[in-house]
Amino acid sequence: MTDTAKTPTSSGGVTYTAAEEGYFEKRGLKRTAGFWGIWGIGIAAVISGDFSGWNFGLASAGFGGMSIAFVLVVIMYFGMLFSIGEMSAAMPHTGGAYSFARAALGPWGGFITGFAETIEYVATTAVVVYFSASYADGVTQAFFGGGIPLWLWWVILYAVFVGLNSLGAAVGFRFAIVVSIISIAILGVFVVSVIAAGAVDVDSLFDIAPDPGQSEFLPFGVVPILFALPFAMWFFLGIEELPLAAEEAHNPEKDIPRAGIWGMITLVVTGAAVLFFNTAAIGSSAAGESGEPLLDGFRAFMPDELAGVLALFALIGLLASLQGIMFAYGRNMFSLSRAGYYPRFLSLTGKRHQTPWVALVVGAVIGFLALVVVDATGGSGGAAGAIVLNIAVWGAVLAYILQMVSFIVLRRKFPDAARPYKSPVGVAGAVVAGVIALLIFLGFLLNEAFRPAIVAIAVLYVIGLVVFAVWGRHRLVLSPEEEYAMTGGLHRDPQVEGYGDVTPKDL
Repeated sequence: MTDTAKTPTSSGGVTYTAAEEGYFEKRGLKRTAGFWGIWGIGIAAVISGDFSGWNFGLASAGFGGMSIAFVLVVIMYFGMLFSIGEMSAAMPHTGGAYSFARAALGPWGGFITGFAETIEYVATTAVVVYFSASYADGVTQAFFGGGIPLWLWWVILYAVFVGLNSLGAAVGFRFAIVVSIISIAILGVFVVSVIAAGAVDVDSLFDIAPDPGQSEFLPFGVVPILFALPFAMWFFLGIEELPLAAEEAHNPEKDIPRAGIWGMITLVVTGAAVLFFNTAAIGSSAAGESGEPLLDGFRAFMPDELAGVLALFALIGLLASLQGIMFAYGRNMFSLSRAGYYPRFLSLTGKRHQTPWVALVVGAVIGFLALVVVDATGGSGGAAGAIVLNIAVWGAVLAYILQMVSFIVLRRKFPDAARPYKSPVGVAGAVVAGVIALLIFLGFLLNEAFRPAIVAIAVLYVIGLVVFAVWGRHRLVLSPEEEYAMTGGLHRDPQVEGYGDVTPKDL
């Protein structure tokens, strides 16, 4: 490829240049994942949601309200996964949500959606680091009689998992499969143990005293179901990251849609089991206030001497998600950087392992600083994790809405584009998923407890949009995601058709 960087072209209010010689060679990814690897990275990203976080929905809406929220969220995720499965098969490059929105909604839509996912994944990683540090400290206290400051645990966890993710995608995918299977086994042991110990108390599911005029099933009425929806999402948040593995999958057109659906089926089974058996073991009232509901469930029928072992169980699930979500923010930032939306150095990959190590390090630094700032400004007593968790969920909901809009637009805008996989629920499924995502968005706006997250994201977006408007939009590169959009879907698979083969003068 010749150097055509001096022949820029403008389109949609942005300016493109073709990449200079060697640009994509310095930003290469390696195909290492089959179906199980992709399934594993998806399960790993999500599985910690079964261990903690989901239970606060019980305090918001009771067991009945949380159950309804669970069903609504399951419908949303299936509709969304079918839709993004179609889009990822059509666009087998790393951009994921950013790529879908870029093709459908233009450069500004691509940036807004991609930035939402960056917020989601960086914040989710920070949440998992926060709770992992607490559990890790509990393990060291139980086994060694002492611990270290939590901020030092944050540094250690980020350093270890940035290192692991930098060793190559093959190592990361194998690790994800192993810890996902172990985490599922721990949940299976919990369910069997609850049943064997006779600890299932159906009456305790409805032990929250109802407000006047309300029922035990919906102790606070119908509206609080909206407040429970974000917590129900915690059972599944992150499974939508699978399209980010497109350039590292052996057969992305088949394996990403298939791994997404089977991953979702797996998570529905584990989530439903935890929602019922964990709540039945300790009661809705206790579970709704617990910082560690699964451990409290184990403690209901196991001796206190096993506290350290139980904390280790929970830590394994959290570490699985730390691996999976860190993979996501690394690839998300890589794709946006490779296209010039973020500083281009973030998309550099190592020569040996071909992983976006720069993006991984920068995302870790941002997440660590976010935890320090939130903790120092009133986030003590667990509030830091809750605030960052809400930021992650709000970013996810925004990205979900924009992806469903993108699916509907692309069906009309690119009717003849190759679609190796087609959603069995079509536009109707995307509409339903988008409407439920809008309900979650509405729940955020109505719930005063979520306001700090909304304010934080609003500030981030003002900064991000100003920087993009002034600087980023004039420095875009014709990366695979941009080439697909600019050619109407004709330049589809970069690893088949080549990187950077479209130049500004061709458009």
